Amino acid sequence: MPTPELISPRSTRVSAARRLAKRNFRGKDRLFLAEGPQAVREAAGHRADGVSTLVELFATVEAAERYADIIGAARDAGARVHLASEEVIADISTTVTPQGLVGVCRFLDTPFEDILAARPKLVAVLAHVRDPGNAGTVLRCADAAGAEAVILTDASVDLYNPKAVRASVGSHFHLPVAVGVPVERAVAGLKEAGVRVLAADGAGDRDLDEELDKGTMGGPTAWVFGNEAWGLPEETRALTDAVVRVPIHGKAESLNLATAAAVCLYASARAQRASGGCRSVTES
Repeated sequence: MPTPELISPRSTRVSAARRLAKRNFRGKDRLFLAEGPQAVREAAGHRADGVSTLVELFATVEAAERYADIIGAARDAGARVHLASEEVIADISTTVTPQGLVGVCRFLDTPFEDILAARPKLVAVLAHVRDPGNAGTVLRCADAAGAEAVILTDASVDLYNPKAVRASVGSHFHLPVAVGVPVERAVAGLKEAGVRVLAADGAGDRDLDEELDKGTMGGPTAWVFGNEAWGLPEETRALTDAVVRVPIHGKAESLNLATAAAVCLYASARAQRASGGCRSVTES
């Protein structure tokens, strides 16, 4: 069994990776951390403008042997691969129980104008979402539902927060995400691109089930999701085409943000498939 190449947390490479746990250093270096086999595998396979997203990979000897395919993919992508002690991995990692793989990745957000130019059919807009775990989970839900883009407004959490990256479970690398977009600009741009913009709010005057029954959900749609605690402010709701609530048929007081987002996005995805508004999953 080979001896780890990086035996000290004081190594220059380790120090450079460790500081990416802080937002100001992420922004300065335009790099972020991806932890665990799923995220690192996706990073190794992702390219933007012909350049690999994965820059560097730290792996324990055990993880390198267990995930030899990921190590190979990282090397094929041109990433620097370092065997490291468990102490080093624990020092870089932001999790309580590291999985032995920590990747350093290039920022991968997409300009908002490029998203609009692609004429998306289904979009999730995160406005005032402050919890990174929720942001990552909504990104994962959007990916699973077949959304074509996610937009984080300038009032929302950092896309590259380690908790957000972990919660997305690799979905950061699957669909375009625009960041730092003022909510007014996001809504106006989507409307100009022919997208119906709906605010998801428990106090909405329209019912999601009724909208589905009326057949109004089949066209290009963007859902705006608000803060975990207080939802969307009135001025944001007023920008949208309609404010829609997810009906509560039982006795629950409400749904949490990620659950509500999943319900709304899947409702739109199903309506779009029924009306022929989305590509079939069998199409190439």
